[in-house]
Amino acid sequence: MTNCPTELTRKRRKAVLKVLGERMAVVFAGEGGAGLHGAPWRPNPHFEYLTGIRDEPGAILLLDPSHPQKTRRCMLFLKPRDPEMERWDGVRPTIGGPLREQLGFPSIFRTSTFGRWVTEAAKRNRGFVALHPPASPDAPLSPDLELFGKLSARIPGRTTEEAFELVPNLRHAKDEWEVDRTRAAAAATASGYADALPWFRDGANESDIQREVEHGYLCHGAEGPHYGTIVGGGVRGTMLHYINNDQPLVDGDLVVLDSGARMDGYGADVTRTIPVGGTFTPRAKEIYNIVLSALDAAIAVIKPGVTFAEIDEVARSMIKDAGYGETFIHGIGHHLGLEVHDDGGEGPLQEGAIITVEPGIYLESEGLGCRLEDDILVTAEGHENLTKMIPRTAEEVEQAFANSN
Repeated sequence: MTNCPTELTRKRRKAVLKVLGERMAVVFAGEGGAGLHGAPWRPNPHFEYLTGIRDEPGAILLLDPSHPQKTRRCMLFLKPRDPEMERWDGVRPTIGGPLREQLGFPSIFRTSTFGRWVTEAAKRNRGFVALHPPASPDAPLSPDLELFGKLSARIPGRTTEEAFELVPNLRHAKDEWEVDRTRAAAAATASGYADALPWFRDGANESDIQREVEHGYLCHGAEGPHYGTIVGGGVRGTMLHYINNDQPLVDGDLVVLDSGARMDGYGADVTRTIPVGGTFTPRAKEIYNIVLSALDAAIAVIKPGVTFAEIDEVARSMIKDAGYGETFIHGIGHHLGLEVHDDGGEGPLQEGAIITVEPGIYLESEGLGCRLEDDILVTAEGHENLTKMIPRTAEEVEQAFANSN
């Protein structure tokens, strides 16, 4: 049910309890996904971060800092067992000592009792704190705000405050285990990219590259891709979120490959631009080297205290000075972790943050797109490039392709 060490998740929950004071909070895992014919279900990332649990749809975390019993200040609720469904989906564990030890929760109950426990918590605490991200005006309320509204109508005098940045700020700086998982994901990504290189040839299909790179992740110990792989050849490489991946490759075209493996919930996010046939045309190499120079310059300024805006400005200025400023049409990067666009909060980068840096130039009229992306760990001394082992320079790309055939 969890690969994250329980001492880490306990430490994270303790940090939240400390901020809550005499106010309670609830974090919902979310209901089940599409089942047999859909993508594997994943819980709300705040829930996964605070519990380490990844396979219990409908689970609930109740944070009750005012409970007189310390073992009841963090309570986990799991949906009741259903023997009929377990014949289809697999047997779920019984609540008992082994499960409490495995999950690091002294207090585990079924969701059928949640109403009673949360009502008692609401009576005991002086208010509520919303941790789930706020929903847009045209979307349903976040589940914790919906619950707090019902409780407030039944227990007068309780107020709701927001702490939307509390968990994101905790997720900003990765602990040693999270960094280790990201390193493993980066290594699997490097292996997958190497496995796919022979397929960058005339007559192959974008789907061939997707198949090989994702199969490579599995063969090297990963769970699979961290997000939907992008393989865009020619003009399709100028489309930022192209996902059809179903067109034939043409000799000489550049192919934008944006993909990353996932290990124990944590993933890589890498982009490389590779020529079909393994050799850059002079024009393609010109654009490629501008993007690579912008990438290297942006990475060079990363250290604790730097902001995304400052990193962006370095890369954007270089691309603008080269005459292609209007073609860099997206931001420089984002936090990386449980989510590919991880919720790391706002503000300057802290030691332990893992971010992506991904400048690009997109020339639709020439059918030429180029994006390069690395995953960077912010260290006390500055930074570490976690994905530098994947060929980066034009010469390295050409040599890697030659060696793969």
